[in-house]
Amino acid sequence: MHPVLKRRSRLLLYVAVWVAFGLLLTSVLHAGGGAPANWSLAFAVPLAVVLGLQSLSFWYLVQAMPPGETPVVRLATTWSAAGILSLGLWLAAAYGWAWFLVPEGETYPVSSGIVPLMVFSGAIGISLAVLGHYLAGAFERSRSAERRALELQVMARDAELKALRTQLDPHFLFNSLNSVAALIGSDPQAARRMCFLMAGFFRKSLTLARETSIALADEISLVETFLAIEQVRFGARLRVSIHVTNEVRIFAVPPLVLQPLVENAVHHGIAHLVEGGEVTIRARRREGLLEMVVENPCDPDRPPSRSTGVGLANVRSRIETLFGHRASVAVEDGATIFRVSVLIPARPDFG
Repeated sequence: MHPVLKRRSRLLLYVAVWVAFGLLLTSVLHAGGGAPANWSLAFAVPLAVVLGLQSLSFWYLVQAMPPGETPVVRLATTWSAAGILSLGLWLAAAYGWAWFLVPEGETYPVSSGIVPLMVFSGAIGISLAVLGHYLAGAFERSRSAERRALELQVMARDAELKALRTQLDPHFLFNSLNSVAALIGSDPQAARRMCFLMAGFFRKSLTLARETSIALADEISLVETFLAIEQVRFGARLRVSIHVTNEVRIFAVPPLVLQPLVENAVHHGIAHLVEGGEVTIRARRREGLLEMVVENPCDPDRPPSRSTGVGLANVRSRIETLFGHRASVAVEDGATIFRVSVLIPARPDFG
């Protein structure tokens, strides 16, 4: 569809431009052709609108012959023929309209002085219409290119997110199977219980991973299931403290954003402490942002630099991809405390 016809506001603006052209033609006919002012106004304005509506067909030629892709000879030949044809049709309409407006017994409007002015004005109007349509075509092509670039960017981002989420699944499975293997010899009953918990955990995690965003309450539920699995293995060595208000539980978060951090807290913190420790999870609203914190004690005698595995790097990459500069992942690696803070835009989850 012609871009002018897509919106009423555009059509009204387009007609207004041609009315202005008609007023200019009115003054030319009155001053240069000697036609009466009232007759010039009644004659020129409707004809100008007709020329404008007639020129709408130029859009399809512009689309068929984009500049830079069409030979110059073809452009010149086609537009010359189209311009002459359009001008001829318009002059024929002008002649008929002029005779219609001539008072009975008078012939002064259709004079030899008016014809050259009409030819010149029509040529100018058609030329401006062609130029305007080429500018509109360039604008449309620019917008289409921007849309395509944005679509490609979104597709690339989605592919990256899918790859990151897929990376987590074997990571979960690897660590969980290690936990089961550690219990089979010493406590088969606990190993069996862990298998049942794992089945529920993986069912829930795979379901949530298919979503683009979930409620924080669902993520907390997944984390609680994971910690229940780990408590089978660690017993009293693993203690849990969760502080999440009802206000923020409805906020949307990327799926599996906390679980990898909690997994790190257990496997890189609690597992290396003889007496164990407490994993603390907090979430609150902070100046239009949702702040999520996972904190765990760590061995003060550990080497200065330690790897936090796939989980933290994965979460950081996903947060940066999804939110850019609007979000952050901060790591505080203290002597006895390891803390990860995630800040994302706070918005309710309605899906």
